[in-house]
Amino acid sequence: MLSPAGAATPCVSLAAIFFELLKVASLASGGGLVWAHRFIVERRQWLTETEFADILSVCQIMPGPNMIGVAVCVGAKLRGLPGAIAGFAGFTVVPGTLGFFLAVFYLQRTGIPLFQNILVGVSATAAGLTIGTGLRLLRAHRFRPVALGFAAAAWAGIVIGKFPLLIVLLGLAPLSIAAAVVDRARLR
Repeated sequence: MLSPAGAATPCVSLAAIFFELLKVASLASGGGLVWAHRFIVERRQWLTETEFADILSVCQIMPGPNMIGVAVCVGAKLRGLPGAIAGFAGFTVVPGTLGFFLAVFYLQRTGIPLFQNILVGVSATAAGLTIGTGLRLLRAHRFRPVALGFAAAAWAGIVIGKFPLLIVLLGLAPLSIAAAVVDRARLR
């Protein structure tokens, strides 16, 4: 199986997909994007930076949590429908069950200051991890000024303009698609 760039996609077992995404979900706090990138791109090298960024881009416009979409898309890219199922199961079944019970435990203790302090610390850490992953994802576009411009516009719309993600997406997606079509036509 060849990726669009012509590089061979590695042959990966369904068990490997399941357990790698189970690791991602088990380590993830707040989504798992940082860990998914680390395990799938950096350690296992199942995808390139560009392939991962492309999958994430598609998952940003799909309904539902981005990381579940990433798990399904990675599994599908590596092994088709069975891989998509393995990716989904690895990312959701065990961690979802554990998360449910932890949420119930937490909700029974919301007034305890220690738990409030733990959440503040975890929240700050998760924000830092998200920023770091975003900067890593930009590396795939570092030689594409138009893509960097759209990334900056999306950031400005969300952070400075305080527009909802969906509004920014609906505004920029058609423009970025048109720019990509024009750019590809120019290169031919």
